[in-house]
Amino acid sequence: MVSDKHGLKDQVAGKLKEVKGKLTNDKGEQVAGKVQKTFGKAKDKLQDVKEKMSEKTREAK
Repeated sequence: MVSDKHGLKDQVAGKLKEVKGKLTNDKGEQVAGKVQKTFGKAKDKLQDVKEKMSEKTREAK
């Protein structure tokens, strides 16, 4: 699906922050990275829902 790209930037940036936090032993950076990764995944799920709703609307017409 197209939605794979919507949250990918946040997921990658979040993973990098998380790894950086682990390397520097910065718990705040680790948490920020995890939050950003989760946000990226949520964006993907939201886009999937939007696409499915659009498909159902087109089918209903």
